[in-house]
Amino acid sequence: MNLNSSFGISASGLTAQRLRMDVISSNIANAETTRASVVNGQAVPYRRKMVVFSPNESNFANMLQAQMNGDNASPARGVKVTAIQEDSTAFKPVYNPSHPDADSEGYVYMPNVDITKEMVDMISASHSYNANVTALNASKAMIMKALEIGK
Repeated sequence: MNLNSSFGISASGLTAQRLRMDVISSNIANAETTRASVVNGQAVPYRRKMVVFSPNESNFANMLQAQMNGDNASPARGVKVTAIQEDSTAFKPVYNPSHPDADSEGYVYMPNVDITKEMVDMISASHSYNANVTALNASKAMIMKALEIGK
């Protein structure tokens, strides 16, 4: 693997983690949204979203074998976002008969967003983002040192 491909790997990680942070921010912003849509006259709350990652190289065994054979034509390509899925956990019923979105029994269904879980995910995404920045800076430093050798 050459140093240029390390830039691509880090860039794909930065892009993926940035999208993950955006989705988490959206979840936090909509943690109290009881009417994200209306179905059959009934308010449907916001449903938590999650980002799904997958490797850009679909077959790890083939990639590993190519690298062991010295074939640099198929370098590692980082990560990609394959989907943004909705969390299927149940909504939280809260008794509040005065709420405009309350059902006939007085319950309002709140989004399935847990702020604590979102904050933990945000910290994880932030650390992953910073790790990719560190890897990118290390690659840049190695290239700079290699250029200094030629002086």
